[in-house]
Amino acid sequence: MTKSLETHELRKTFGGVTALDGATVKFRHGRVNALIGPNGSGKTTFFNCVTGMIRPDSGTTTYQGQDITRKTPHAIVRAGIGRTFQLCRVFPRMTALDNVLAAVRPGGITRALLGARHPSEVDRARSWLTRLGIEHLAGVEARNMSWGQQKLLELAGVLNAGPETILLDEPAGGVNPALLDRIGSLVRELNAEGRTFVIVEHNMDLVMSISDHIVVFDRGRPIAEGTPAAIRSDERVLGAYLGV
Repeated sequence: MTKSLETHELRKTFGGVTALDGATVKFRHGRVNALIGPNGSGKTTFFNCVTGMIRPDSGTTTYQGQDITRKTPHAIVRAGIGRTFQLCRVFPRMTALDNVLAAVRPGGITRALLGARHPSEVDRARSWLTRLGIEHLAGVEARNMSWGQQKLLELAGVLNAGPETILLDEPAGGVNPALLDRIGSLVRELNAEGRTFVIVEHNMDLVMSISDHIVVFDRGRPIAEGTPAAIRSDERVLGAYLGV
C-alpha cells in the first residue's frame, strides 16, 4: 500500500473561473515537497480540496491508498494530514497553551475550554510550544502575539494532533528573517523524524534550500516537477513566472 498523497484529475471552478484544471499530482512520502507557481495558479484551492475545506467538481484524492476526496476536514486530520493556512487560524482570545490543546480536543472549542485537563495532554502541548520556541508565551492570549509567533502557534496546534503529513500554506509570509530560518530548520528536523511535508511558498530561497521535490503549477495544473536543481533551469517554469 502506498503512503503517498496523490490526486487524479482534480477540477474546481468558481463561476466561470477554472481554479483547478485536471490536476494530477503525486507527492513523495517522507520528503519535503514544495508546490510553487505564480499567483492565481490554483495552489491554495488545491490545498483546500485535498484537506476537505472545499469539494472538487471532479477527480479524486487518495492518501495511504484510501480515497479521501469526500471526507470532512476532521476526518482527513484523523487520517493523518494536518495543515496550516495562509492567514493564521488561531483563537485570538485564548492563550497559546489553550490553542494547542484545542487543536486535539474532541468536541471542539467548548470541550477544550470546559473539559478537565489531563496532565499528559498539558505536558504534550507544552512540549510543542517549547519545540517551536514559544514556551514563554504559554499563558499569553494569541491576539497579543506577533504575526510570526501566531504562525508558530498554529503549527504547534497542527503538530500536537500527530499528523504524518503536513501541508504548510505560505509559512514564510510576513515573518522576519530570523524566524524564517527557524521555520526552515524546523521543517528539516521534523522531516528527519519521519514527517512528510507539502509546502506552498513564494519565497524561492526557502523553497530551494529545504525541498527535495518541487511541483510547479500554472493555470490550475502541474506543468513541471523535479529536484530544485532541475526546476531552476526548466524553461516551462521560467515561462510560467515570466510570461516568456
